Amino acid sequence: MSFSRSVLKIAALAALAGSGSAQAAVEIQWWHSMEGALNDKVNAIAGQFNASQSDYKIVPVYKGQYDESLAAGIAAFRSGNAPAILQVFEVGTATMMNAKGAIKPVATVMKEAGEKFDPKAYIPAVAGYYTSNKGEMMSFPFNSSTTVMYYNKDAFKKAGLDPNKPPATWQEVATDSAKLKAAGVSCGYTTDWQSWVHLESFSAWHNTLFATENNGFGGPGARLVFNSPLHVKHIANLLDMSQKGYFVYGGRKDEPKAKFIAGQCAMLTGSSAALANIRKNAKFDFTVAPLPYEQGVPGAPQNTIIGGASLWVMGGRKPEEYKGVAKFFSYLSRPDVQADWHQSTGYLPVTVAAYELTKKSGYYDKNPGADVAVKQMIVKTTEKSRGIRLGNFPQIRSVIDEELEAVWSGKKQPKEALDAAVARGNELLERFQKTVRE
Repeated sequence: MSFSRSVLKIAALAALAGSGSAQAAVEIQWWHSMEGALNDKVNAIAGQFNASQSDYKIVPVYKGQYDESLAAGIAAFRSGNAPAILQVFEVGTATMMNAKGAIKPVATVMKEAGEKFDPKAYIPAVAGYYTSNKGEMMSFPFNSSTTVMYYNKDAFKKAGLDPNKPPATWQEVATDSAKLKAAGVSCGYTTDWQSWVHLESFSAWHNTLFATENNGFGGPGARLVFNSPLHVKHIANLLDMSQKGYFVYGGRKDEPKAKFIAGQCAMLTGSSAALANIRKNAKFDFTVAPLPYEQGVPGAPQNTIIGGASLWVMGGRKPEEYKGVAKFFSYLSRPDVQADWHQSTGYLPVTVAAYELTKKSGYYDKNPGADVAVKQMIVKTTEKSRGIRLGNFPQIRSVIDEELEAVWSGKKQPKEALDAAVARGNELLERFQKTVRE
């Protein structure tokens, strides 16, 4: 063989080797709904995992808010182009569990890949929510949150309130809001995610049912019951606050958070995961407090329920992708990774080890209030406070939003609106149950 031919052969082999190494990393699409500071953190986690090994490459893709990413994932699956990992909010859990062929249970993915996976390592309230009635863990807990209260300590001082004593009851929220308004604060209180905070979490916090069949966990025949006298009383109290200018409604999702960050509203109820963005953007002294409760209700407060989302493994992907997903989930389960995620974002540490690591580090001592969400969730749950798992839940939430907006605008009275929301929501439940039976 001539020298020139030898050089050409060596060059060709080098090109093939280079091509092989470039293709060695299996790409794994991860569609999610994390925005702002949370999006930055998701990208950082993916980057750290990718740098830790060379076989797989996680590619995070922001697909809009939770309802938008769920719709995009379902549409992509139907067209045969679903991502390997889809982040779905907790109210989409029943829908995903019943999506035959569309998902691959996380327990199965981990077992087939030979990755260690112990559901007992996760906080029970979190793991239980994503576990089927047969005991199989269906999705991977990732960003679990719960409802808390944030309050502006500077505004409290301005109103002559004790900045270290947040309102414990809804009655105190109204009283403090009156003082804040009298001191010139334009808005005493606002709320994100009104259905989640004021009906779903409210029910669990007061150990009362949101729906029959233990909120859907007990069987497919669940029906909504959040029009009880207790629920009506609570919404009526909020309406009274609204009419007096103490409570300002700012939108269905997390839009009201901007009013708190801007200093317009002194108190905000919403997700514990809002902590990252509030910490980054608020120009005042604030802290986190437990969700208020209605005074005089036996057993209250009990525990708040899970929010946020989990990671679902979609069906129809290649075996090597599933191996990569399992490796990534093992990485996400590491105590140091989970502890960092919790401390950076305000989401719950989903494993007991991550919580213990965070506590040992002194993080909670240095950041008062950061453990509020954890304490609200780690108490023992009851059959009424375990969570809510209903079909067509995103659509039910939209119905609730419509009816509550009719209350705030003065078009309906609280009982009328909640009765209508229950009736309309039950129609959606019946429709979902019919599709499952078919």
